[in-house]
Amino acid sequence: MTQKAFIYSPELEAYPYPPSCPFNTSRAGKARAILTSMGLLIGDDKIEVAPPPATREVLETFHTPEYLDALERLNRGEYDSEMLYFGLGTGDCPAFKGVWDYSVLACGASVLGAEWIVQGKASVAFNPSGGLHHAFPDRAAGFCYLNDVVLGCETLAKGNKRVVFLDIDVHHTDGVQAAFYDRNDVMTISLHQDGRTLFPGTGFVEEIGEGEGKGYAINIPLPMGTYDEAYLRAVRQVVLPLIHAFGPDVLALEIGADTLSGDPLANLSLTNNVIADVIGLLRAFGKPILATGGGGYHVDNTARAWALAWTALCGEDAGADAAAGLGGVMLETADWHGGLRDRVLAPSEAQKCSVDQILNITLDSVKKLVFPHHGL
Repeated sequence: MTQKAFIYSPELEAYPYPPSCPFNTSRAGKARAILTSMGLLIGDDKIEVAPPPATREVLETFHTPEYLDALERLNRGEYDSEMLYFGLGTGDCPAFKGVWDYSVLACGASVLGAEWIVQGKASVAFNPSGGLHHAFPDRAAGFCYLNDVVLGCETLAKGNKRVVFLDIDVHHTDGVQAAFYDRNDVMTISLHQDGRTLFPGTGFVEEIGEGEGKGYAINIPLPMGTYDEAYLRAVRQVVLPLIHAFGPDVLALEIGADTLSGDPLANLSLTNNVIADVIGLLRAFGKPILATGGGGYHVDNTARAWALAWTALCGEDAGADAAAGLGGVMLETADWHGGLRDRVLAPSEAQKCSVDQILNITLDSVKKLVFPHHGL
């Protein structure tokens, strides 16, 4: 019997980023605590697994030896001007003790999940500490030092699995897209706030891959204020047809919760219902799912969203669960009074009009640029 694996270790919280950095490593543990308190973490075919750190050999399948050496030196407290060349010691990728230890453990968790899927041991593997999608082979960026997503997808691909990677983090999946930009065995799909208004300033509809990978990189930039119904319309009109046409063996998913209304670093207006609904649409394909966390800078909202994501990945989200509607990100205070799903709140007419006009143009452009490559 295949299992659903929640991949986590308390050791992941032993290496916090500096207090001045918005990236908070406690989020996964808080999500786990919510699930435990509700009796939703383990049971039947659901298990919890502690990950091993990724080995240097695995890391070098994507990252350069020179960059890894620099990151290890940084971990030891050594710092010199060369580090800036690697994006280390900057405002978004600060130097701190444990940066290597945390990153290799987060990567090891995603690689373990991918290995279990390849081996048929898991139908779902969720690493809430992963989703470090901005890291490049020789450069850190956007709070990301090592790219667990690339390593996980590469593990799947080397296991002869065709992969669709869907990134629903609010930021463009630039590091992952670049890794597979000229390949057709891993399709990358990114829904994100428009790069003209948010880091990393990439992810435009014209970025569709090159060479054998042309048509296999898909970007759906979203206007500020995008609301639940509009987001799901993009998923249904573009994402689902492409998954059907590609016919993957495995689905990989980054669940950034910085799309939620009230996130201090972004400007979308989603509730966590979207996360559960997207997972439900993906589960309908009947394929194994490798899932990671990602962004999310309102810690409590992110932890609850990832707890909800785990129940949805396990097929146990009841939709309008018993405590839904009692709290969530759409309350003015963002206080949570119980339940995992946020209450539904309709957008204003002005918001709807503005978002829909821009989004419709974007979706039409994506279809014209990408769909012909897949016979759609």
